[in-house]
Amino acid sequence: METLTKITSQISVQPISEMLNHVGHYGEFGGSFIPPVLEQPLQKLSEFFEKESKTESFKREFIHYLKTFVGRPTPLYYATRLSNYVGARIYLKREDLTHTGSHKINNTIGQILLAKRMGATEVIAETGAGQHGVATATAAALFGIPCKVFMGAIDMERQALNVHRMKMLGAEVIATEMGSKTLKDAVDAALGYYIEHPDSYYLLGSHVGPHPYPRMVGYFQSVIGNEARQQIISAEGILPSSIFACIGGGSNAIGLFSGFLSDSNTKIYGAEGGGELLPGKTAATLTFGKPSVFQGTNSYCLVDSEGVAVNSYSIAAGLDYPGISPQHAYLMQTARAQYIPVSDNEAIGAFRLLSKLEGIVPAIESSHAVALAAKILKNSGELAIINLSGRGDKDVGRVAL
Repeated sequence: METLTKITSQISVQPISEMLNHVGHYGEFGGSFIPPVLEQPLQKLSEFFEKESKTESFKREFIHYLKTFVGRPTPLYYATRLSNYVGARIYLKREDLTHTGSHKINNTIGQILLAKRMGATEVIAETGAGQHGVATATAAALFGIPCKVFMGAIDMERQALNVHRMKMLGAEVIATEMGSKTLKDAVDAALGYYIEHPDSYYLLGSHVGPHPYPRMVGYFQSVIGNEARQQIISAEGILPSSIFACIGGGSNAIGLFSGFLSDSNTKIYGAEGGGELLPGKTAATLTFGKPSVFQGTNSYCLVDSEGVAVNSYSIAAGLDYPGISPQHAYLMQTARAQYIPVSDNEAIGAFRLLSKLEGIVPAIESSHAVALAAKILKNSGELAIINLSGRGDKDVGRVAL
């Protein structure tokens, strides 16, 4: 196994920056569509990130906390019984084993270090499944920075465990009763607060929003793909034939994908939250959405006939979002990655399957990736990696029985 320092010191934005032009676009997607009050704060953040992320002191501090606090590198685990069941050679990238139980902590540690260096006196965040909220509250507690987390009222009910965790960590959890009372509305509430309090540090959790957030989140999550690439070569001596990740906004997916974007022989699959696969009952944005400007960026969005964002639906709160990462929109447009909806029932089946076969209870979000991989890889004998983005403690009461 490579040492953590060797792995994490090679965190690279090169595959991402090759797609990104000077105004934050991935091809025609991306950019920054924001009110004037946020132009200066986000420009300042962009410049600060570009400067600090290149310094040795920032890299050393980031690596230190990834190693001693987050618990990196996470294992690449060969899932023997799942592999035998599917008829393929399947490895799981175990982001569920990080501190707080999901990939979200990679990004929150990176951004909290930026916030600290910028002298932030308050951190705000949005959350759907609660994993980003927990990770943000954890990072804020680590450095003693006050934290507000905005969460849809419905998500607070279906993810009550994570609400309790955030409060225990000292965060103020603010319910939003707007719209569908889910992640989209939590983002709206957080952005609204940020507009009124532009001196706050908005720690956005997914690979969405105005520039520089997709670039920053992609950078901090690229540790997943960098580790996985080195680990699979160490274990098998070759690269995988295919890789899989679930996708709501797109952060865990771009984290894994970034390590393999230049490897044309590795197929890339994103599992969208298909919901019930009916109009108004899905969160499969890249499958059913249209190019749109939504919440600060130009990407794809689920919209009505007049181009207005509609409420999405998925059993997985973390996938229940009508927008999508601009880089994933670009990867779909250029056919570098395929995005396929997975239904609620398929995800529940995969949740139960992995629990029984491997003794690993996955997040219902990650279960979408497991379900898609099992379908695509059936009797193929192929070598593959599934990003297990989070653990499923939060979902057991809702879907296990």
